[in-house]
Amino acid sequence: MPGLMSCRSEFGPSQPFKGARITGSLHMTIQTGVLIETLIALGAEVWWCSCNIFSTQDHVAAAIARDSAAVFAWKGETLQEYWWCTERAVDWGPDGGPNLIVEDGGDATLLIHEGVKAEEEFEKTGKLPDPSSPITLSSRSCYRTSRKGFRSIRRNITR
Repeated sequence: MPGLMSCRSEFGPSQPFKGARITGSLHMTIQTGVLIETLIALGAEVWWCSCNIFSTQDHVAAAIARDSAAVFAWKGETLQEYWWCTERAVDWGPDGGPNLIVEDGGDATLLIHEGVKAEEEFEKTGKLPDPSSPITLSSRSCYRTSRKGFRSIRRNITR
């Protein structure tokens, strides 16, 4: 944490992350809260979700959401809620999406890649992938939750 605080002091005035649109998917803990506040102090716009349904510290998520960034996380999310939160964190709406992803599990990146694949399939066949076809429970839940959002995710992120 001292290193992050030093970065704020040394680099804050120059705003090196100005224009960065960062989606984060890390454990939503006090330490992550300090990271988020540092990214913002350095000029970034930040949207965040948790990478784990059990690790969110709700008081931290609430404080960051109130003071700093869009946060989509709470302790004890269901798998479907987890993918909903991840989808919210990567889909910034009509203004585009993130230009940087910070994560430790790869789910935000997976969601974007699967969204692009689903959109390409839709363009070819007029159908979105069947949510029951993916092999893992997690990817099935991702498809079920995000099926409606795949088109907007691709449109908003890949331009």
